[in-house]
Amino acid sequence: MTTPQSIEPEHTLLTAVARLDNLRTRESLAGFGSDAEALDKVETLELLALSEVVARKAAYGRQLTVRAAREAGASWTQIGAALGMSKQAAWEAHTRWIDAQAEVYGQPGRIGFDEEDLAEARALAGDPDEG
Repeated sequence: MTTPQSIEPEHTLLTAVARLDNLRTRESLAGFGSDAEALDKVETLELLALSEVVARKAAYGRQLTVRAAREAGASWTQIGAALGMSKQAAWEAHTRWIDAQAEVYGQPGRIGFDEEDLAEARALAGDPDEG
């Protein structure tokens, strides 16, 4: 069965997006005088799973960039503005990501944060009201 967990290791964000785009294009063109064939059940489920893989990989990359912005000295107000949300919402999303990284530490195929990484990430995140 195709699941996000089964296909995620096979793809980078770029390859997942390319495959998703290929399947979505075929899906949208099928039946409208195009030579594109309609997706079968397996391909439709792959399209659905790829959508989730792309969302996950993009969210992970976004949080890595939030961390890089903090390392570069950006405030939560600036980060929130760049993300189109409040500083509080940006900080909360990032701290949830940090906690999730601690939860996956040591799981097969996952990296996550050990105690030292976790402390460093929380210190860098700071408080949303800090400059």
